[in-house]
Amino acid sequence: MNRFSIFLVCGLLALLSVLAFLQYRWLGQISTSEREQMQRRLDADTKNFADDFNREIQGAYFNFQLKSDSWKTKNWDDFSERYNFWQDKTAYKDLIKDFYFVQFDEARSVSKFDRTANTFENAALPTELESLKAKLKPEGILQPVAIDVPALLMPIHDNEPAVGKILLRTKTIEDNVRQGEPIPLPKKFGVLIVELNENVIKEQILPDLSRKYFSEGANADFNVAVANRENQSIFQTQKVSNNDATAKLFDLSSNNFVFYANRELMPKKVEGERSEQMVFSRVETLTTSNVSEKGQTTKIEQGATRELPERVLQLLPKERQGKVEIRVQSQNTPNIRVFESKTTDNDGFWTLNVQHNAGSLDNFIANTRNKNLAISFGILSLLAVSIILIFLSSQRAKLLAQRQVDFVSSVSHEFRTPLAVIYSAGENLADGVARESAQVAKYGDLIKGEGKKLSAMVEQILDFAGANSGRKKYDLREQNIDQIIAETLNECQPLLDEKGFEVETDIAENLPKINVDKSALSGAIQNLIANSIKYSNGSKWLKISARNGDNKLRIIVEDKGIGIAKNDLKHIFEPFYRAKAVVDEQIHGNGLGLSLVKQTVEAHGGKIAVESEVGRGSKFTVHLPLTIYQK
Repeated sequence: MNRFSIFLVCGLLALLSVLAFLQYRWLGQISTSEREQMQRRLDADTKNFADDFNREIQGAYFNFQLKSDSWKTKNWDDFSERYNFWQDKTAYKDLIKDFYFVQFDEARSVSKFDRTANTFENAALPTELESLKAKLKPEGILQPVAIDVPALLMPIHDNEPAVGKILLRTKTIEDNVRQGEPIPLPKKFGVLIVELNENVIKEQILPDLSRKYFSEGANADFNVAVANRENQSIFQTQKVSNNDATAKLFDLSSNNFVFYANRELMPKKVEGERSEQMVFSRVETLTTSNVSEKGQTTKIEQGATRELPERVLQLLPKERQGKVEIRVQSQNTPNIRVFESKTTDNDGFWTLNVQHNAGSLDNFIANTRNKNLAISFGILSLLAVSIILIFLSSQRAKLLAQRQVDFVSSVSHEFRTPLAVIYSAGENLADGVARESAQVAKYGDLIKGEGKKLSAMVEQILDFAGANSGRKKYDLREQNIDQIIAETLNECQPLLDEKGFEVETDIAENLPKINVDKSALSGAIQNLIANSIKYSNGSKWLKISARNGDNKLRIIVEDKGIGIAKNDLKHIFEPFYRAKAVVDEQIHGNGLGLSLVKQTVEAHGGKIAVESEVGRGSKFTVHLPLTIYQK
């Protein structure tokens, strides 16, 4: 592992860390910007929802303002024309359930609009409107909305005709109060009751507006609910617990003053006429935009606002304090009072609440940001892991290549010795150095032995290649394990005798038969015996045991050789691996023996374990499961 590779990997990982930090900051900034953009869009859609709703209600309210002369003379043409005009322009023709007019005469006479005859006929207030009687008084302030019915209440003031523009008088009020001049209280000729169809509101208007503003695109993720002032549910698409945006419904206040206007219904201007408007507690200057073509809406926007001095408020009658009065007038006639109420009571009777289905808009933005961060960090982490894996793979490939080079070197060395012996013996025989039959036989045995070593090494290499390619086939047959061990020891006896080894056996009786490849298993045991001899370190003892237990057959080969260091134990079954101590001691080998043993054992469904201590020997245990092979 060179320094350049390490520095390169560390540099790449550091770069990925910087990118992760920048990604975190950028996503935070994007989330903040997205939050603001979504909030603006949500506020706009919520406001448009409320404006559309209030426009329908205001259309049903302001469109039917009449001067008292129409009621006195019972000339209903003007009202019928306004009703037909409203019918043509509204999308909800059943919004208005009925019209009732209560006249403030001695009999408190009540009349109902007959839509067939286009006239008001004498009638009695229905049960659902009985609760309004207490609110209908000729003097005082009249709330424009009876939300519990629901109904709209419009005062008809005596001798005040026409619709034009709003004009508020902002001067001389304090002077009039100081001079003790009376402040005239306007008297009402009667009240027009516009009874609304609650089912149309709940089942048509609110669902239609919900679909219009909160059913497509990003807004489809929002829930809509409408509640009254007591927080009772009026309408909801889903339950709303937190509000991302709110707006007022049934809002007829002056700063949200939008209504139908028909230019042809307005009186013509007569020069020289003027009228006045009195406002108490708060003075508002309002302007009216030009009235457009017939059927279009006119919006009155709020202008400057100032409060009357407290000293003036103290001089006013109590019933006039805290009130706002707005009158609509034309330049040619006295004015008609359109709307009057306490400023606080007219600020919407229902509330539109909008909430993101993630719990809140903040939760949605946070969840989205976390998802984006998770994806981004996941990709960066994948890149980091890939870099590390590529680095480790390259190091592993480099290590494997080095082991292969060492393997070729060791195999070449292993081949060189027997080949040299064979060459020397053959040369002596060819040159006639050995002529006696005993000498010839000796050279023949020498050539035979070295040739056998070469054959064994070649077979070992071929077995390794076959096992790794997956082409090696095992001939599994029912075998006696004690017989396999006996034949294996017989095969190794010449080597054991040559090295002077004492072999101790401990084979349990009545061992079960198992299905194994006799040749392959014998070769694995021979390999373990050969390693014990090779790494004996002067000790001439080894032991072979066979036991049955835990539904497994165990074959144990142990010695008192040089042992294996702990750092090498996890590598000894890897191909071409040779411990550093073994290489330093110049003990011959190619690093394939134990790898072949492991492959053979695992091919039989077993496993091999090792216990070793440096200087005290090693113990290899082969575990073969009986449940798989036992008949």
